[in-house]
Amino acid sequence: MEFRDALAADGVVAIVGAGGKKTTAFALADRIPHAVVTTTTRVPDLTAHLSTFRMTDDPRAAIEAATDFPVGVVAGEYRPGHYRGYDPDTVAGLRDLADAVLVKADGARGREFKAPKEGEPPIPANTDTVLPVASVGVVGDPLSEDTVHRPERVAALTALATGDTIEPEHVAAVLAHPEGGLKNAPEDATVIPVLNKVDDQERRDTAEEIAAEIHERADVTRVALTSHVRDDPLVAVR
Repeated sequence: MEFRDALAADGVVAIVGAGGKKTTAFALADRIPHAVVTTTTRVPDLTAHLSTFRMTDDPRAAIEAATDFPVGVVAGEYRPGHYRGYDPDTVAGLRDLADAVLVKADGARGREFKAPKEGEPPIPANTDTVLPVASVGVVGDPLSEDTVHRPERVAALTALATGDTIEPEHVAAVLAHPEGGLKNAPEDATVIPVLNKVDDQERRDTAEEIAAEIHERADVTRVALTSHVRDDPLVAVR
């Protein structure tokens, strides 16, 4: 199975969680003839990864005028090199302009793992695919702000307390939880959890364990194992 097919990257694709959202979006954009990359939250610099980049209050017009894809559109800067996103309804209205609209629909401040707070994630109502992402590299780390964004939310969805070791079952519990990786996913959307940074055999074994646990907890089509140190990011589909 090809990377794009494994992640069902057609229509509006909302990428949430932590540990590889932007990397996943860019890897998909490179493999889709007419892809748009945008956000419903804040995002760091996108310019190096896109053929066309626009800060604009009219993303439809910017995409319609573009001749080189992938196209990135953001609402504006909130500080140098960091951009504001659009409201979910605005992003929903871009669906007809591209093969895929890849939406960073969550923030994690560079951490490897997270659970959403109240009001997150801002997912467009017409989203076709939701990709909840987590880095398998978080397994074995203590639950703390060093590697986890909103550790108190992860604690609320698991049996963990601050300082406890994160195990595969805890990653699976968050990704498969209605208030975790499944939160705000439209009822008819396809949800495909993505276990990222599966960069060696040890991490693959960990990811296989997490994937099996996700299938025990949630009715998802499949789980994708990915590594962006490879030419082909798709390691396996479970």
